Amino acid sequence: MNSSRPYLIRALYEWIVDNDCTPHLLVNAEFPGVQVPSGFASDGQIVLNASPSAVRHLHMDNQAVSFEGRFGGVAHSLYIPAAAVLAIYARENGQGMVFDMEPPMAGGPEGSGPDDDGPSGGEPPRPSGRPSLKVVK
Repeated sequence: MNSSRPYLIRALYEWIVDNDCTPHLLVNAEFPGVQVPSGFASDGQIVLNASPSAVRHLHMDNQAVSFEGRFGGVAHSLYIPAAAVLAIYARENGQGMVFDMEPPMAGGPEGSGPDDDGPSGGEPPRPSGRPSLKVVK
């Protein structure tokens, strides 16, 4: 069965935008295949404003989220494999969803292959410094 993460990311993104809020993505910047501007991540994570007014060419599919965003006035192309998205939430009220960390796919090229079916073996360590999120009702 495919991972539900990319479907939930798309649905929550639409819900946040429909409610006139600003969607933010918390991303594991050290996940294989992640392409974000260097120097903007902190503790291996980066928070991205993905609102329609802040990005161009937004594309979300079952493999990744990609868009063009500006950092320090300079345009950058970003590519975030779905498994690297740790949370999606509304900046204004913190409503959204936090996802478990997923290990990178073993034996496959970066950013390709099917989404994994969840962690195998032991539980990976949780990242520190997560934003405070509210439960979606």
